Amino acid sequence: MQFAKRLQPLQSNVFADMDRAKAVALAAGRQVIDLSLGSSDLPAEAHVIEAIAQSLHDRSTHGYLLFNGTQGFREAAANWYEQKFGIKVDPQTEVLPLIGSQEGTAHLPLAILNPGDFALLLDPGYPSHAGGVYLASGQIYPMPLQAENAFLPVFADIPAPVLAQSRMMVLSYPHNPTAAIAPLSFFQEAVAFCQQHNLVLVHDFPYVDLVFGETEDGELGTRKNLSRSLAPSILQADPEKSVSIEFFTLSKSYNMGGFRIGYAIGNAELIKALRQVKAAVDFNQYRGILNGAIAALTGPQLGVKSAVATFQQRRDAFITALHRIGWNVPTPKATMYIWAELPSAWSHNSIEFCTQLVKETGVAASPGAGFGKSGEGYVRFALVHEPPLLETAVEKIAQFLH
Repeated sequence: MQFAKRLQPLQSNVFADMDRAKAVALAAGRQVIDLSLGSSDLPAEAHVIEAIAQSLHDRSTHGYLLFNGTQGFREAAANWYEQKFGIKVDPQTEVLPLIGSQEGTAHLPLAILNPGDFALLLDPGYPSHAGGVYLASGQIYPMPLQAENAFLPVFADIPAPVLAQSRMMVLSYPHNPTAAIAPLSFFQEAVAFCQQHNLVLVHDFPYVDLVFGETEDGELGTRKNLSRSLAPSILQADPEKSVSIEFFTLSKSYNMGGFRIGYAIGNAELIKALRQVKAAVDFNQYRGILNGAIAALTGPQLGVKSAVATFQQRRDAFITALHRIGWNVPTPKATMYIWAELPSAWSHNSIEFCTQLVKETGVAASPGAGFGKSGEGYVRFALVHEPPLLETAVEKIAQFLH
């Protein structure tokens, strides 16, 4: 059989590669401590599960769900956004349900790129951002993220010939894998740049709530000043939604990764174009899952605050343990990840480091090179276990390094 050339760049995947390495370790009898995948180990809240459970007994939820049937969810998403960021959203034209934000970022290039057009992507960055561009037969220009620039891209470094062929830019802060954050001033610069060069500005925003240290009157998670938030929305820099679309998911804030539910908010023309792509590929999520998502967005938010506190506690325990073994890694202000620069002996071979680490110790991590060329020399640890197990993982890492 002959297959499309667009499949060739999709043959390598950082998570699939680590899955094979984990399987080898398990076959050898190792206990695997898996820190390679950012899948929350925390449960969804009881009121969310109850909303889904009640839906199962409602026969009207068992059929196809067309766009008009998602009105309640779109209204809940718009209201959630307005309460959090203070920007009005039209649930009819500016919100679109998604099967996770990854589906949105992977399908949007099909609506924007013609074959050969460039997309400007973060390097390192989340693999599905590149995958969507390849499926659209586009080209990728990687924007390198360096520690000296706080892991923010430098727009002035993008060559003029590339810009002339570019149609979209994808950002994502708080950032996976580096855990970097971006101030509102950076987003304002990005919006102005994209307006100047007629680019669609895409912001993937799964870690909107997983931000540490934002408090008011001692209450975790409330924000004193939206303009100074550690995790601003791209639409705060583009309130007219002139060039921007933002992707949200319930996977991180509400521990609903397996339910595959997210949504897009942004420019009405972009929402319409993405909806056209989706119409050719799938119907909407099961109505019961949307009912659970409505319960999550409109119900008590104590579970979100608890999840943030849990990941902050894990971050502190893991960073303290790393410092104790002499691995001085900066403390991230957001996400569920630690982005660690590798010791000099491994600085040019993160894949080999992770492969050998899981083989010899059972500790699985994600190699920085799997997220892009500029990720080489780093490793990403996902904080998806309780502190005692994280500390055990660091002890095993210490034995491996010495």
